[in-house]
Amino acid sequence: MFDIKEGLKRLPDCPGVYLHKNAADEIIYVGKAVSLKNRVRQYFQASSLKNPKLKALREQIAEFEYITCGSEMEALILECNLIKKYRPKYNVLLKDDKSYPYIALTLGEPFPRLIKTRRILNDGSKYYGPFSDVGAVNRIIDNLNRLFALKTCKARDFKDGFKPCLNFHIAACQGVCTGAVSKEEYANSIKTIESFFSGDKKKNRKILEDKMNEASAALNFETAALYRDILEDMEALNQLQRASTTAEDNIDIVLPVSSGDDEYSIVLFNIRSGQLVGRSTHIMEGMYLGKDETVGQFLKQYYTVLSGIPSEIIIEKSIPDQNMIETLLGEEGHKVHIYTPIKGRRKALLLMAQKDRDEMTKGIKEKNDAKLERISTLKKELSELLKEHFQMETKLAANFRCEAYDISNTNGVDSVGAMIVSIGMNFAPKEYRRFKVKTIEGPNDYGSTQEVIYRRFKRALDGDKSFSKLPDIIFMDGGIGHVNACNKVLSALGLNIPVIGLAKGKGHRTSRMVFNSGCEIDLKKRGVLYSFCGRLQEEVHRFAISYHHNIRGKQIGSVLDNIEGIGPKKRNLLLEHFKSVDQVRSATLDELCKVEGITFRLAKKIQEYFRSE
Repeated sequence: MFDIKEGLKRLPDCPGVYLHKNAADEIIYVGKAVSLKNRVRQYFQASSLKNPKLKALREQIAEFEYITCGSEMEALILECNLIKKYRPKYNVLLKDDKSYPYIALTLGEPFPRLIKTRRILNDGSKYYGPFSDVGAVNRIIDNLNRLFALKTCKARDFKDGFKPCLNFHIAACQGVCTGAVSKEEYANSIKTIESFFSGDKKKNRKILEDKMNEASAALNFETAALYRDILEDMEALNQLQRASTTAEDNIDIVLPVSSGDDEYSIVLFNIRSGQLVGRSTHIMEGMYLGKDETVGQFLKQYYTVLSGIPSEIIIEKSIPDQNMIETLLGEEGHKVHIYTPIKGRRKALLLMAQKDRDEMTKGIKEKNDAKLERISTLKKELSELLKEHFQMETKLAANFRCEAYDISNTNGVDSVGAMIVSIGMNFAPKEYRRFKVKTIEGPNDYGSTQEVIYRRFKRALDGDKSFSKLPDIIFMDGGIGHVNACNKVLSALGLNIPVIGLAKGKGHRTSRMVFNSGCEIDLKKRGVLYSFCGRLQEEVHRFAISYHHNIRGKQIGSVLDNIEGIGPKKRNLLLEHFKSVDQVRSATLDELCKVEGITFRLAKKIQEYFRSE
């Protein structure tokens, strides 16, 4: 067993990186230090217990390791790499930004592709963005791929006999898989595209306009239209939004924004060629160590995997290790300057960004306040109903758990059950469960409900961890019959959980709550409760239907797929033409031959298969 006191005595007085581990030998925190001896000891001093999150970290530390480094700069680089590798629970971590897309050139591949992505990876690709106009991003990628006939498949190795796809045959790909184009020729197309995104915009516009006019003069109007569309989308991606500088500046402004509970995210403003072209928000997760720590971790984690780092990064105030982070992000021939402007044009840009950030913070607060008010109202209304109809005095917690159930089948065939979960007012898809009804035959919703409820709660009682969390309230899609069916199973298992039915009215919308006493209440006058119950019922219905269709589709597919000569394409054409397997089964030879790809010989095989079946 690791002795922390002895470990602290052995710590060297030199730069390095330390790794805290929990009892399960998992790395839970990575940090760097000018002096490992002094820094690591701080975690085990009484003063560290004043911060609740530091206290939580301290209580988890069962062991620590350290790696000595030759300099503080070396320690900074190692810390950055280890955080990315292990993503420790208590470090401030950059989550992938899912709000805005990037355009990526996959330069790490032998034949690069031009794609849209929302994840920045350290894979040798070159990323441009983020862009707020998703439509323009999609169009420009499609048009450039068409114009230069770029490879769009993910294949990298092309062995002898490799068959080209449809794109090659319709001249939508240069055919690198066939050897029709060399790497050098293909690379020229990629360099041209690179210049469109990172070169002189005025020069690029002139080049595109000249090519458009040349194609038009040669009566090649389709190509001319492509150049025109690319010009328009380039303009959309680079258009002036709210601020600009007079010079051809490439600047990023990095500002912390409060996420609540003393935690911060990052809002990033991108200025390219003197124009504000985008704003994106990046969530930082982990232990709170202050604004400065959050900004520093963002700079290290975000920019070390990004190609085309701007030469200037503006921040609100100086941060620890600022000079070393500058050195880390810079490279030979490209220096990166991280600073806080005092006056002039850049100070005006910072003030503009701060004003925008403050408005964003205000909006987040108002949104959070409104959400808290809705949760409070919902908890109050549900607690009152539990007291009135179930004699339950317990008030619901903020993270109360609701489970909703629904049965789906087609005339009693392929019955399935679905369970969805909400925590507070939010759905928790990872907690959803699906059940294929095994013991009930025919259209018996009540019997199917009882089987699903029994299997779900029996597994909980048997110690199945995936079913261990019990709900505060159960909602059934249906009326008093479904409520009673559920209650009988719970009673037999010795469980006392309130069950409420959700019934629909005119327009097939949730309108009433049904209780085991037979009492019903109208939801339409209870705004928050009405909305919550409606969302629950729609979600569980959607989840049940999608599972039923999935099972039904697989079974339909399997019948036709058993016929020799029928693959997925012909199977789908048959189903599209006849609408069902039964119609295919009863079709004549002439009717079958009317379907594209179905020859007389194949039609006979289909009929012979169904006769033998």
